[in-house]
Amino acid sequence: MKTNALLIFTRNPELGKVKTRLAKTIGDVDALQVYKDLLQHTMEQTAVIDCDKYVFYDSAIIENDIWDPNTYHKKLQATGDLGQKMQDGFAQLFKEGYTNCIIVGSDLFDLKSEMITTAFTALKSNEVVIGPAEDGGYYLLGLKAMQSSLFENKDWGTSTVFGATMKDLQADKTYLLPILNDIDTFEDLEKSNYNYLQKLEK
Repeated sequence: MKTNALLIFTRNPELGKVKTRLAKTIGDVDALQVYKDLLQHTMEQTAVIDCDKYVFYDSAIIENDIWDPNTYHKKLQATGDLGQKMQDGFAQLFKEGYTNCIIVGSDLFDLKSEMITTAFTALKSNEVVIGPAEDGGYYLLGLKAMQSSLFENKDWGTSTVFGATMKDLQADKTYLLPILNDIDTFEDLEKSNYNYLQKLEK
């Protein structure tokens, strides 16, 4: 019986197409390097988790990259906004028979494997697990059944997403993870444990 599945949403690491808000401060080349380091961190933290793992690429599946096909199943995100993409990802894996599905992004140096393990454990006694981000979004969402309302009528990429999602969850038993800082701007980068000067200016 399939139990736990982890969905990892990524952007293809292409110059000028990732971390565009950050790039306004540090430039496209350094922003791309930051994102590659974020992907590496996400891979290292998720590889050790005991569950089935799926990487969802935003534009094209890359065969020879950091995501080892012996560890990660590779899929392509659906078209549409972020809500539609996430809803489709959850729907695919619930359809395959998984009973606990958790999605994480690839924007956090603060994300640790223990937090994802805690989220899977929390799903045993909760209907939903969510990890709020400092910017008003969320970095992790765990479900044990599809809830389409969570992916509809949201202003994705704004500070209203977490609050609007929690309104949808008022009737559900929900477990909250710690608030973390995801990396969208230079200010976010400065608050993280990523040493910008050491890594990018040496």
